[in-house]
Amino acid sequence: MYSYEQKRKAIDTYFRFDRSIADTVAELGYPNRHTLYLWVQDYEKHGEVRHCKQASDPKYTEEKKRSAVDYYLSHGKSLARTMRAMGYPGSREYLCAWIDEYAPGQRKVRRCSPSQEPPSLERKIEIVAALEARSGTAAEVADRYGVSRCAPYRWRRQLLSGDNVSEAGAYAKGEAVNARYDELPDDVDELKHMAENLQEQVRRLQLELDVRQATLELIKKDPGTDPNRLTNREKAQLINSLRERWKLCELLPAVVMAKSSYEYASTALIRPESEKHARDRESIAAAFENSGGTYGYRRICAATGIAEWSVRKAMKEEGLVAAGCKKKRRYSSYDGEISEAPENTCLNDDGTHDFGAEAPNELWITDITEFRIKAGKVYLSPIIDCFDGMPLSWSISTSPNAELANSSLEGACALLAEGDHPRVHNDRGCHYRWPGWISICDEHGLVRSMSRKGHSPDNSRAEGFFGRLKITDNGNRAIDEGYRRKCA
Repeated sequence: MYSYEQKRKAIDTYFRFDRSIADTVAELGYPNRHTLYLWVQDYEKHGEVRHCKQASDPKYTEEKKRSAVDYYLSHGKSLARTMRAMGYPGSREYLCAWIDEYAPGQRKVRRCSPSQEPPSLERKIEIVAALEARSGTAAEVADRYGVSRCAPYRWRRQLLSGDNVSEAGAYAKGEAVNARYDELPDDVDELKHMAENLQEQVRRLQLELDVRQATLELIKKDPGTDPNRLTNREKAQLINSLRERWKLCELLPAVVMAKSSYEYASTALIRPESEKHARDRESIAAAFENSGGTYGYRRICAATGIAEWSVRKAMKEEGLVAAGCKKKRRYSSYDGEISEAPENTCLNDDGTHDFGAEAPNELWITDITEFRIKAGKVYLSPIIDCFDGMPLSWSISTSPNAELANSSLEGACALLAEGDHPRVHNDRGCHYRWPGWISICDEHGLVRSMSRKGHSPDNSRAEGFFGRLKITDNGNRAIDEGYRRKCA
């Protein structure tokens, strides 16, 4: 789109204008800012200006390009008018490139001639003065002096900011400074009154800032806390911390506090504690220590007979916080996925359970249940044969541990005939996932089967056995008798 010479000229102008993309585009009239930025990046990366790649443009034929250029030259050299009338191209850069290709030097560019030297300071001041005089539009002034439309505005900013160290620049800067005071009144008394009002506003803002800062540092409140919502005791502490810099008559309205309330609260801060309150505080601390740090304010009130709010205030000031009682965790045999869980062989594809067995020692089920008897809690671990529902072996213990489960399994394995390898189905209790249980199964060739997590119906055959056993007192008496024999 752009020739090698145009690309080199743009990069040279960019560095000559102290890396200003906006000034470079305004001076040359091409390219856009993004394209110039990419050119500079490519130049800094490779250290040289590389030739532009000529991309193929099959969208626009030579005839269309020449028609657009002819319309541009015969209708006032307006890019926008040409694009609107012809309906193409979609970018000004395409049209500019076509004009430079088919009619070199005919494109209308509002800029200085490339061969022309930059205007002097006096010339810039003259152009800026013409712009300020409003003898015409900015475009007309730029055309009259042969510069771009943006140049007079840029030179005016430089003169007003003092970038040009010269008498003209200093004069222009002084003109801008004096213009700020054109709207001020001429009356000296009125000016003094305005200055006093400004000082009062600054002092009021500084007071509000100091109050909020003191609230944050002294009272330890959040930065957004409103000082008006503090207690009288906290307000008195805040005012006392600011008395060295501010008067009391200024601080009281700032925190919305009456003088009488401040005097009472400030006196309470330095008032010595009475003997009765000191004795009550000692009694509260002693009762808390004797309880081992477990008593709250209600139990301390009942133990000492001191009023509730006095107890709560003393406990808060002394930092006495009762230790919360820990809830006893309900027993659960599930101890997490401590080992790989075997497949549930008693579950059909349709989701039903199959606990049937056509011969003895084909399918065993087991579980642990609890009995509450007069002697305490007793746990039963049976091995049940699903062929006839009879328990082959069982163990009784006061603790549901691994020994209880392993002993019942070893007792059932002692009844196995040669060639028997039954399936042993159980729930996901940790007793059936420890190395002891697994080693017994491997030793006797037992096939392990385990229920799904959180699906108690998967072991319903064992649960039904326990239900029939516990539904009458005979079961409890049998367990009690077996336990007594074991203890004897």
